Amino acid sequence: MASIFTKIVQGEIPCHKIAEDDKYLAFLDISPLAKGHTLVIPKQEVDYIFDLEDDVLAGLNVFAKKIAKAIDKSVECKRVGVAVIGLEVPHTHIHLVPLNNIGDLNFENPKLSPSQEELTEVAEAIRKNLE
Repeated sequence: MASIFTKIVQGEIPCHKIAEDDKYLAFLDISPLAKGHTLVIPKQEVDYIFDLEDDVLAGLNVFAKKIAKAIDKSVECKRVGVAVIGLEVPHTHIHLVPLNNIGDLNFENPKLSPSQEELTEVAEAIRKNLE
């Protein structure tokens, strides 16, 4: 059965897309820890990040770097944190989370509930800062 992320890749479920190429996709988390919280995935459905082929894993990280730099320019934060948890969706994904303190990357924190308009605005801002 396809994961929710595979359904997003296939266009069956909409997302607030940040960037995409033939192998990777970045989109906003709809229940973010912080404004600009973005998920970066390989389009290939592989559950565990360390089961990815080396070239796919390397490419995923390079793709995520480009997205993180755009987030950093778009959202007020000290840094963009990186987390790979891998328990909530059986499809490799990297969380890019704008941080102002170490506690901002605690996944037990309450999630934000942005409106569709707010998500659209932040996605547009991040896309404008992609290099």
